Amino acid sequence: MKRFYREAMVAASERGFTVTLDGKPVRTPAKALLTVPSRALAAAMAAEWQGQCDELRPDALPLTRLASTALDLVAPRRAEIVAAIAKYAGTDLVCYRAEHPPELVERQQRAWQPLLDWAAQRYGAPLAVTAGVVPRAQPEASLAALAAAVEAQDAMALAALHLATAACGSLVIALALVEARIDAAAAFALSQLDESFEIERWGEDTEQTRRRAALRDDIALAAHFHTLARAA
Repeated sequence: MKRFYREAMVAASERGFTVTLDGKPVRTPAKALLTVPSRALAAAMAAEWQGQCDELRPDALPLTRLASTALDLVAPRRAEIVAAIAKYAGTDLVCYRAEHPPELVERQQRAWQPLLDWAAQRYGAPLAVTAGVVPRAQPEASLAALAAAVEAQDAMALAALHLATAACGSLVIALALVEARIDAAAAFALSQLDESFEIERWGEDTEQTRRRAALRDDIALAAHFHTLARAA
């Protein structure tokens, strides 16, 4: 699509802030008014639109895309999205440890255990650790506590949390990210610990590089979006 506007601006609305293109409000793919809770997020989205060249590139509108997802998909299907996110706690990445080699076992313990300790204290949700890949049932009370933490998020936060959880393969890591316990770089490193260990030993192929870059971008987007949405 050709660029059809000259100026992207931020406008206040009854429910928050919107982006306007030559005075006309941007709408989501489902035709809802693209309204976000903070001026900071709206300004960042307006900058995405202003930075477009003669031809519009959807991939250069990541914040706009995620906000639209929150309004069009997350809000109408809230219970389904909450359940999908909370389900990760049952088989959370940081609970499944290697049996060997010793270097990897030690690295996982050093990197992941502090997050589990934090989750146990922050949410009252201790999770059991196991070696190998055989699933281990987690305490129902812990799963309920983590589900409650997910349920407490609004639609914008849920969109960011869903993206981060899927990219990390871990609800614990994703919650630590959105609560600013860790930053995006740390979340990526923690979620890719096993794979990074193997790359150190055997190298990385082109497809692996692309996939990891996409995951890194998703985690960074989720963190940035959440921070902007929460800005005063």
